[in-house]
Amino acid sequence: MGALRVLVGMSGGVDSSVAAALLLEQGFAVSGVTMRIWAADEPAAREPTAESSGPRCGAPGGPAGGCYGPAAEGQIAAARDVCRRLGIPHATVDLQAAFRREVLVPFREAYRAGRTPNPCVRCNPRVKFGALLREVRHRGICFARFATGHYARITRRASDGCCTLRKAWDRTKDQSYFLYGLSQAQLGTTLLPLGERTKAEVRARARTLGVLAATATESQDFMGGDHGALFEDSLPGPILDLSGRRLGEHRGIVYYTIGQRRGLGIAAAEPLYVIAIDPAHRAVVVGPKAALLRRALVAHELCWPAGPPPRLPYRVRARIRYRHAEAPAELRESDREDALKVVFDQPQSAITPGQAVVFYDAEQEDLVLGGGTIQTVS
Repeated sequence: MGALRVLVGMSGGVDSSVAAALLLEQGFAVSGVTMRIWAADEPAAREPTAESSGPRCGAPGGPAGGCYGPAAEGQIAAARDVCRRLGIPHATVDLQAAFRREVLVPFREAYRAGRTPNPCVRCNPRVKFGALLREVRHRGICFARFATGHYARITRRASDGCCTLRKAWDRTKDQSYFLYGLSQAQLGTTLLPLGERTKAEVRARARTLGVLAATATESQDFMGGDHGALFEDSLPGPILDLSGRRLGEHRGIVYYTIGQRRGLGIAAAEPLYVIAIDPAHRAVVVGPKAALLRRALVAHELCWPAGPPPRLPYRVRARIRYRHAEAPAELRESDREDALKVVFDQPQSAITPGQAVVFYDAEQEDLVLGGGTIQTVS
């Protein structure tokens, strides 16, 4: 009986390269695969300027161009070179149509509706762990497990054998937030070799293995600069204070997100932040920092990777953004059957419609219970 076949999603960066090398070292039969999601006729990200410093989205940090843009071709070449160095096969899979349908179109629609979407949260279950693996199987490439360089862990629950998603040991690099949308079937066939390693250990192993990507930058952002190139048809509108008084004009609501301070282009006696976005009137509403505090939100598009949803009300620790600290909260019923209300013990700053809210167990703080998309804030 041969070694277990593992397909590794390769980006050309440090993490996925080391993940492949570790699995090969552990005796698995490893192959690499890279998605091609950017088309040459698509607009590319512009480098942000002081006047256009709008929100960036997706995973933190990243090389210029991100995973979506002209730099993607260089990343594919880097992944191919890493696989050559490791002596393993590599395939490139064209997923431009699937990415456009599942990620890019919803991304544009969300921004035009005054929301701030997280494309990585949507891409993982639908494209990277979904369309990619279906296409690979359609090509006749055989594999038993799929692996990535995400910093998170998957364990099995002793009581029923269900897979559970947990935080990485290295809490500073934990990426479980981005994976809450994975299904039981997806978790059951996934390996995350970096979940029990620190970033320092991973970079050291990259140097030891002689992997070309050892000096590469961190995990990629969706786009490496100002995403306004995707919204050339965006129209200007008024910047209003909380009383409705016009303070200035913005260049398009797609360039703003809740909590943003820079790039407003208005002078005031105190620092002003984006408090709300009104797409119906193309207005950006600004106010003092204190006005960003909210106690509750309603989330929809819910996913529960750990099993059935909990019986409400239920205590959790909720994270409203990737870099936001988790906060004690209670899950409650909402007016909609396909949504729930999250009420925080203490007000949270800049809860943003369109972003993901992820629920961690109140007692087992590394256990991901589920998550959803923030719909409304109160």
